[in-house]
This record gives sequence, C-alpha cells and structure tokens, in this order.
Amino acid sequence: MKYTTRQSAVLLLSDGTIFHGKSIGISGTTFGEVCFNTGMTGYQEIFTDPSYFGQIMVTTNPHIGNYGVNDNEVESDGIKIAGLVCKNFSFNYSREDASGSLEDYFQKENLICISDVDTRALVSYIRDNGAMNAVICTDGTAVEDLKIALQNVPDMKGLELASKVSTKEPYFYGDENAKYKVSALDLGIKTNILRNLAKRDCYIKVFPFDSSFEEMAAFNPNGYFLSNGPGDPEPLSNAIEVAKSIIKSDIPLFGICLGHQVIGLANGVSTYKMFNGHRGINHPVKNLISGKGEITSQNHGFAVNKEELERNNDLEITHVHLNDGTVAGMRMKNKKCFSVQYHPEASPGPHDSSYLFDEFIESLKG
Repeated sequence: MKYTTRQSAVLLLSDGTIFHGKSIGISGTTFGEVCFNTGMTGYQEIFTDPSYFGQIMVTTNPHIGNYGVNDNEVESDGIKIAGLVCKNFSFNYSREDASGSLEDYFQKENLICISDVDTRALVSYIRDNGAMNAVICTDGTAVEDLKIALQNVPDMKGLELASKVSTKEPYFYGDENAKYKVSALDLGIKTNILRNLAKRDCYIKVFPFDSSFEEMAAFNPNGYFLSNGPGDPEPLSNAIEVAKSIIKSDIPLFGICLGHQVIGLANGVSTYKMFNGHRGINHPVKNLISGKGEITSQNHGFAVNKEELERNNDLEITHVHLNDGTVAGMRMKNKKCFSVQYHPEASPGPHDSSYLFDEFIESLKG
C-alpha cells in the first residue's frame, strides 16, 4: 500500500466545510459526529471504546499506527468509532509485542480512514465552531451527493446509542469466589473497568442496558455499577429508573461518565450537550474533598448541569474540571452513591484517579 498511488479522499462537515486527504485503502463513506482526542498514545483503546460509537475521530497526535495493535489492549469486542481522520498513517509498525498492523486491523473491521489531513487546522475549526456531523468519503462520490446524505444523519442531541453497544445477554467477569459481587449495567462498558473491579476481589455480573432493577438485584450484589457509554443520557429512561431504585435501596452505587450523567438525571439534575466535549488523557481535575489535583482521561460530549446540582440538597460536587469549571464528580450526601465524569480505569493512563475504585470497594465493606 505505501508504495502505490493512494486514492484521494474528503472529509465534509455539515456546514459545508471540506478537508482533503488520502484514503488508506478502504473504499466507501461513513457518517458520524466529528470530534477530536488529544491523547499522544492509546489509539487502539480509543478506537475500541464503546463511548465513541457513532463518532468520527480526529487524532491530534500526528502519527497513528506506528506501534501497531495488540490483542490484549482492546476495550470491547471491536472497533467502535465510525471513522478516523489523521495526519500521518503508519503502514509500518515497530513494536516488539504487536500482534499486527493498524492497517490490517482496519481492513478486518472495514473502518474507513482519511489521512494526510491538516488535522491542526481541522481541530482548530471544530474548537471554534463546535462538534457537528460529518462524512468521510474515499470512493469518489460527488460532494453534492454527500451533502444531501449528510442532512439525514441524526444529531447527537437526543440520540440513544447505548442499545447499539450494550451486551445482549448477561455475562460474568472475574472469579466467582471473589469477596464481593457487583451488578453492572452495561451502557457501553470498557473492559478495563471490569479488570479494575476484578483485581479488587469483585465478581461482576454485567447486564444489558434495558435490564430491570429486579433482575440486577437478583444477583444479590454488594454494590452496583453504572457504566460509561455513547450518546445522550436523557433518552435512557430505563437506566434512570434503575438508578432511582438502586439509590432507594441504599446499596453502594458507583457511576462513570454516562453512568454519572444517569445518576444526575435520577436526582432531577438535567444534562446538556457541550459545545465541544472533553476527549484526551491530560485533563486537569481538582478533588474538592481532598484538595488534590488529578490528571485524568476523559471522553464525553454531555455534562451535568452545575447550577442545578448546586441547588440540589441531596447532592454535592466532589470534583471540578479545572479548564472550564464543569462538574467532574459528585456524591449523594446521605446515600452510598458517587460518580465521576472521567475515566479512572484509564489505559494506557494516567492512573491518578484509580483510587476511586478503592473508595467503591471500601463502600462495599460496611
């Protein structure tokens, strides 16, 4: 591939802006909301993160594919992004324990990618104009036809996507003889969350997104977990009702990302779509309880309404994002329930926030 002439490709934004590049060799078109991630490493984890379902990913790191892929470093059963936009796509890789090239991985998963794009200009444009729908085309379809097709792509606001990535049947993870049992609602759960719970002596039963509280309670868990996931949290009426029932039972509840937003909605606090979400592995957060700072991994386009949360007598803010002051964590004052907007299970890192899993385990003890 690297020695042959590569097909020209385009990225068309919903406002009509066009960026030009080259196809890596997979022909077709793909649609989604365009967003960017500032992480310098961990591209495989990003591409397989269910929270990115329905999104076209722009990577700000200029080199993608240079260390190949490894079968042990995936966050789900396959690629979840809708497409990739990058500057330099590496057809060669130089990692000793790689199990293959990113090119072969994309071919297997039929993921459309456009490279040789001025990603600095593209990211600056998205930051100034906000997240929007887009289409990548690598097969020569006329731009006017792409514009018409793009008009029919639904906006992320109001879009329920958890059903697209959640497990269809319950399954177990970890050692069945572990000390603690956890019922987890899969809204798009990352594998590394399960790893972090399992290594802390938890046996997890993972339930589909539309499971009832009664089904989850039948496992007789020591605690509950609401996972991350894609899309708008407001349409997740079942998950919100499940969260209300868990809170009423006063059994420990921990939520991450989309699960955090669901807990907010269960407490009557609204959520909103951000102009640009937080996506990267260097986001600064302050823990208001300890006073300590954390460098965190984040991936979300929606957030909990800070003003409403501050007026809620049952909740308190525990973490804030230091770049824009948005809510990064909260807890209930009189219940064993807490949540964060970021990812303490971050892989490849940072690991500043892994203590949150330890706090959850402590809540299971008493």
